[in-house]
Amino acid sequence: MCEDKFHDECGVVGIFGADNAARLSYFALTSLQHRGQESAGIAVSDGTKIKLHKSTGLVSDAFEQNHFEKLDGNIAVGHVRYATAGGRTIENAQPFLNSFKNGSIALAHNGQLVNHTKMREMLEDYGSTFSSTSDSEVILKLIVRKYIENGGHLGTAGTNEAETQRRFIEAVKQTVLQIKGSFALTIMTENLLIGVRDPNGIRPLCIGVLGAEPLGEGVDRNEVRAQGKAFPSYILVSESCAIDAVNGQFIRDVEPGEMVIINRDGLRSIKYTQDKKRTCIFEYVYFARPDSVIDGISVQEARYKMGEVLAREAAVDADVVIGVPDSGIGAALGYARASGVPYGMGIIKNKYIGRTFIAPTQAEREAMVFVKLNAIKSDLEGKRVIVIDDSIVRGTTSRRLVQILRRAGAREVHFRVSSPPVKFPCHLGIDTPSKAELISSSHELEAIRAEIGADSLAFISLEGMIEALGADAFCKGCFNGEYPV
Repeated sequence: MCEDKFHDECGVVGIFGADNAARLSYFALTSLQHRGQESAGIAVSDGTKIKLHKSTGLVSDAFEQNHFEKLDGNIAVGHVRYATAGGRTIENAQPFLNSFKNGSIALAHNGQLVNHTKMREMLEDYGSTFSSTSDSEVILKLIVRKYIENGGHLGTAGTNEAETQRRFIEAVKQTVLQIKGSFALTIMTENLLIGVRDPNGIRPLCIGVLGAEPLGEGVDRNEVRAQGKAFPSYILVSESCAIDAVNGQFIRDVEPGEMVIINRDGLRSIKYTQDKKRTCIFEYVYFARPDSVIDGISVQEARYKMGEVLAREAAVDADVVIGVPDSGIGAALGYARASGVPYGMGIIKNKYIGRTFIAPTQAEREAMVFVKLNAIKSDLEGKRVIVIDDSIVRGTTSRRLVQILRRAGAREVHFRVSSPPVKFPCHLGIDTPSKAELISSSHELEAIRAEIGADSLAFISLEGMIEALGADAFCKGCFNGEYPV
C-alpha cells in the first residue's frame, strides 16, 4: 500500500440522454478522482454501438481530446479505480465491455463480492472465459448468462426493443440477487442505463438530472411527448459532488436493494429485495469528498460533529488545534469550535506529489510523508498542539507526523482521532492491511501512544461517532468485526 490509509476501490458514473455524455462523464470522474487513481475508463453508446476507452493513470492522463471525437453518443458509463497490489493492470481497468454480433453490455462496479470465486468457477463450468482477475467481470458474465437463459439474444436487431429490455432488466435482477457483498453498479446497453445498489447500501450511489426538471412519479410519458416537453438527462454517480461538477441537480440516493432503470421513457425504480441500510461508515470519515451528501448526511457536517464529540470526550489543555489534510480538517474545526482552543492551519499538504507506491521499499514509502506533509513553524513553535487525524491504521504515518510537528518546535503534541480504533480488515470493497498489521488490533492505547511518540492519544468512541452521525445504519466492521455480509 502506498500510504498508511484505507483506500476505497473506485467510483462510478452513468449518464443517459446527454449529447456530450463522454465529456460529462470525464468531468464527473475527475470529481471522483479521490476514490481511485490507478485507472479510468468511459464506455459510450450512440444508440447502435458501444465504444470504450480506458487506460491506467489519472482521468487527465487516460483521456486526450482525440478520444472524445471518437466517443460520440448520449449514454455512458465511467469508472475510476484504486487497485490493490498485484491488480494494477489494464486488464482490470473498467468499465468492462462484452460485445456480441448484435449488441453489447458495459458495466462499472464499486465494491467487492464475497462469493466471486464460487460464481467465477460456476461460470467457467458453463464455458465463460475471463480477461481479468476482477470480481466485476464476474458480475458482467453472470448478467450475460442470465440474459441468455431468459431467451435474450444480446441485441435489438429483428427483436422488439421493449421485450429485449425487459429480459435484460430481469437478467440484471437475477444476477444481483445471486451475488453477495458490496456493489454500486452502472450498467448500459446501446439504449438503456441501469443503476443498482446492494441490499445493504454499503457503497454509495445517487441520482441527478441535467438540463431539465425531473419528472414526477406516475407521469404519463406519452402525454409529456405530446406536449413537446423535454425529458431530462439523468446521471448516476458515487457521490453528489460529481453531479455538482456537471451543473446537475441532485434528486436522491439510490436506496439499498434498489434498481434504477433509465431509457427513452424516463426513469423508473424496482425494489429487487428488502433492504437493511448499512452504509460504509468510512465514507464519512475519509473516503467521500467533504462537499458530498450521502444518504441525507452532509459529509463535512458529519466531520464537524465528530470533532465536537471528540472535544467533549478527550479534552486537553492546549494552545492550537490543527487538522491533518485533507479529511482531518473538518473534525479539527469541530474540535476547535467545541473546545474553544483556536484553530490553526499548522500543516501544509503538497498536492503535486507523485503517488508514493512508486517508492521501492517500505522505509522509503514511509519517508515520503515528509515530502507530502510539512509543518508551518509559525503556527506551532513553542505551543501545545492538538492534531486531529481521521484514523490510525498501521501507525507509521502518525509517527512521522508527530516527528514533523516536534521538528517545527511544538512543545507538546496531543494526538486525537475522529474514528474509533481500526481493529479488523475489510472484505467489502476497501483495501486494508491484514489484522496483524493494524496497530490497534495488537496494541493497547498507551502502547500506540508510545509507538507514535505523542504526549497523549485518544480516539472517539464508537457511540460518540454514531451520535455525531445522527443515525446507526452503518457497516462498522472495521471497528467491531461485525459485517452485514
